[in-house]
Amino acid sequence: MQAQVETTGQLERRVRIAIPRAQIETEVENRLKRIARTVKLHGFRPGKVPMKIVAQQYEGQVRQEVISEVGSQRINDTLRDQQIKIAGYPRIEPAADADNVDQLEFTAVFEVYPEVVIGNLADIKIERPVVQVTEQDVDNTIEVLRKQRATFAPVERAAQTGDQVDIDYLGKIAGEPFVGNEAKGFVVTLGQGRTLAEFDHAIVGMQPGESKTFDVTFPADYQGKEVAGKTASFEVKLNKVLEPKLPDVGAEFAKALGVEDGDVAKMRAEVRANIEREVEKRVDNKVKEQVMQALIAATPLSVPRALIDSETERLAQQMRQDMQTRGIQGADVALPPAFFEEQAQRRVALGLILAEVVKANNLKADPAQVRKQVEVYAESYEHPEQVVAWYYENPTRLAEVESLALEQNVVSWAMKQVQVEDKSTPFDAMMGINK
Repeated sequence: MQAQVETTGQLERRVRIAIPRAQIETEVENRLKRIARTVKLHGFRPGKVPMKIVAQQYEGQVRQEVISEVGSQRINDTLRDQQIKIAGYPRIEPAADADNVDQLEFTAVFEVYPEVVIGNLADIKIERPVVQVTEQDVDNTIEVLRKQRATFAPVERAAQTGDQVDIDYLGKIAGEPFVGNEAKGFVVTLGQGRTLAEFDHAIVGMQPGESKTFDVTFPADYQGKEVAGKTASFEVKLNKVLEPKLPDVGAEFAKALGVEDGDVAKMRAEVRANIEREVEKRVDNKVKEQVMQALIAATPLSVPRALIDSETERLAQQMRQDMQTRGIQGADVALPPAFFEEQAQRRVALGLILAEVVKANNLKADPAQVRKQVEVYAESYEHPEQVVAWYYENPTRLAEVESLALEQNVVSWAMKQVQVEDKSTPFDAMMGINK
């Protein structure tokens, strides 16, 4: 008789499974016999250990393994027969009212995937940024590139924003030292954001050889928790002021940017092309963010707890690895699951919705589309053909591109369903440049 699946919640199900005890006993006995042929116990030759002793040593472990394996197989068979797709793993529990001496009875509690019905997108408005890249934008970008390649020379004048300074400093909070409170010969470029703006501003105007004492209040969200929100008193001595010297925009500068023949016009064209690629990428991301939010808003659904828990753990592990890579302290500290709960739930819900859109509309990522995407990634590298080969030599890397291509297909599909409004957007706003 087919096992009956009981609905116990919106997504939770329970099924009662019975396994003949004779089947369990037969399998336990067979496994113990196999163990007896090779087991090594003190005082006995291999293969000569009495079955009674083998059973005393291994029967409990073997019985649990058999029950688990046979039970899992029976559950899988039941779910397959009834075409039930479970989310996560079932929770196995002994049947509370089991009293059949001939059968081992237990229940499996599990979650099923929700039915996903994509909502109506017709009334949703999506703003698509329209950005014009001007020659001034190219000039400004080249100026940034010049500053990145600046050299510094000592000067005998007061420090200014943009200068590189060599300082000694000693900081204390309520008269007590703290981690990282002291340095000699510390070199920093003022206004670059490496140190707190309040610290930089206090140094501006100091002369070489001058000493100064001033207070700095650390932000409440400062990464160093022991000083966050507190005010420190710093004693600073300015040893040197070094003025930036920007390279001329000529052949040598063009060569430094990868233009082998030093052609400045060619360099400007490449800078413009790079800017336009970055703008296109940011516009696509802005549109994609809006589409994904629209899909979630239009398609409310219950998300299996098992999938949320799994995604929460994945996000936590990803953060730990990222912190370890960056050498950030605390990477080995377990972060509370609640920290990732909202993000995990959104990601799981979005994954289910995207899968349904792809399936319902047959939105496959064809090889030509994937190839084009890989070539777009490779364009910004000096040897694009090597980058393309790098992707294609590893199926995992290529699968990531295929996934992104599928997402782009979903965005293209959704943009035909929603109301699209093109919005003129300044270049600086698109790039997040504050002046």
